[in-house]
Amino acid sequence: MEQYNTDSLSAAQIAAMRRSMANGRGALTRRSMLRASGVGALAIGGLGALNGCGIPPAKREDEGPASDDVSATEKHMTFSNWTEYMDVSEDEKSRPTLEAFTKRTGIKVKYTEDINDNVEFFGKIKPQLAAGQDTGRDLICVTDWLAARMIRLGWAQKLDPANLPHASANLSAQFRSPDWDPGRAHSYPWTGISTVIAYNSKATGGRKVDSVTQMLDDPKLKGRVGFLTEMRDSIGMTLLDMGKDPGKFTDAEYDAALGRLQKGVDKKQIRRFTGNDYISDLDSGDLAACLAWAGDVIQLQADNPDIKFAIPSAGYITSSDNLLVPAKARHKSNAEKLIDYYYELPVAAQLAAYINYVCPVEGVRDELKKIDPELATNTLILPDKAMAAKSRAFRALSSKEETAYEEKFAKLIGA
Repeated sequence: MEQYNTDSLSAAQIAAMRRSMANGRGALTRRSMLRASGVGALAIGGLGALNGCGIPPAKREDEGPASDDVSATEKHMTFSNWTEYMDVSEDEKSRPTLEAFTKRTGIKVKYTEDINDNVEFFGKIKPQLAAGQDTGRDLICVTDWLAARMIRLGWAQKLDPANLPHASANLSAQFRSPDWDPGRAHSYPWTGISTVIAYNSKATGGRKVDSVTQMLDDPKLKGRVGFLTEMRDSIGMTLLDMGKDPGKFTDAEYDAALGRLQKGVDKKQIRRFTGNDYISDLDSGDLAACLAWAGDVIQLQADNPDIKFAIPSAGYITSSDNLLVPAKARHKSNAEKLIDYYYELPVAAQLAAYINYVCPVEGVRDELKKIDPELATNTLILPDKAMAAKSRAFRALSSKEETAYEEKFAKLIGA
């Protein structure tokens, strides 16, 4: 297993990691804030926000309502993204890749870090979308389940392939055709998010932990196991361990997976369900093993050599944060040019080197190697063929399924 080594990192990269652990991705990211389709969605009334309040029933449409695209005469656009999800200069006063885009194209980008949580953000833009109005944003980045919902509602514009030559050519195979957006007609991934098993080898006595079965049944791990408050990750990884496909499961199979986790709760095998606040418990050894997101594991390994990860032989769950052009956005072509720009190999490498999540751009390894050879061999950033083959996505849910499944899961985790 490759281990992340800070010896090969530049001072700027190490500083960025330290900032992240203190006040950035590792401390208050989209997951720790709620990553809200799980406990967060229910805790703040998110399912109601998604299903009620005057929103029409979810429906599949070929594309969102068209709007007058004024990109030809207005060389600017607005991009809403999560915090700590864009490269910054060492002095934190500029965003190098965005500035290079503006210099090349003349398109000025108003970049805002105003997404802290999917449900909260959707609540901001929902009234305008429901009324058929411009949200004031030309490009947004949301997690796949919310991207699916927006596409079904007809609230995302269909993208023009002619403006996306690099994206079309360089998109990694494992992200090419999700069931909620076949052929990526409306979206492109910003990053992939791999759910793996992380363990503290000191806390496990040097033993490897590489399956959900081991997490749930090994008596030596009792009371020191963590699962995630994100329903799709915890249920999805459990389904895989049971030999079921999280892309095709039935209600009965969902209930069986839920039952396995309930048994782990009842016999106190599972210590708790967490957002990415598992970081401190895993680092200290209070959690010997847990489900974890790959970007967090990379950052933990930079400080603690005892942190390891494993890809279960049964497979692992991959989700994604995705770029969409909202319905009625007025600078669609400008937004498409920005999407395509981030699929150019040198640009994709620069972004991946900073944010440390799965890069969805095929062929970026050589460019990433120029920045840092160690990053280019890290399979949590660039999955190799064997790892990519084990990747599975949680299937899209209907509104009815989403409500029912989340309510059952919330009861399990005590939300």
